[in-house]
Amino acid sequence: QVQLVESGGGLVQAGGSLRLSCAASGRSFSSYALGWFRQAPGKEREFVSAIQQNGGSTRYADSVKGRFTVSRDNAKNTVYLQMNSLEPEDTAVYYCAARRGGTSTVQSDYSVWGQGTQVTVSS
Repeated sequence: QVQLVESGGGLVQAGGSLRLSCAASGRSFSSYALGWFRQAPGKEREFVSAIQQNGGSTRYADSVKGRFTVSRDNAKNTVYLQMNSLEPEDTAVYYCAARRGGTSTVQSDYSVWGQGTQVTVSS
C-alpha cells in the first residue's frame, strides 16, 4: 500500500497559479488511480480531479474544468495538480487519494489519503 504526502499549497492572489504535488512512497504506485479532493471551511469535502493509472484518462469537477490540470509521473511516484486562474472559491485544504481500479469521483472509493495541503486564494 502507498503512503501519500501533498505539498505545494500556499497563499496566492486571485488569478494566480499554484502547482500541488502528491508524492507516494511504497509499492506499486502505477497500479493506483489518483484523485484530488478539497474541503473548504464549513463545507463537505468534494471531488476536484482524478487520473488513471497510465495517465491516459482524467476527470474534473465542472468548477475547475479548463483551469486545473492533473498529471502524473510514475517514474517519480508523483501526481500533480496545476491550478491556474485561481479564485477565492478555490480556497480549501486539498487532499490526494489513491485507489485500485479506475478513476472515481466518490470519496469512499479511495482507500489511501494524504494529510492535505492548504490553498488560500485572496481577492
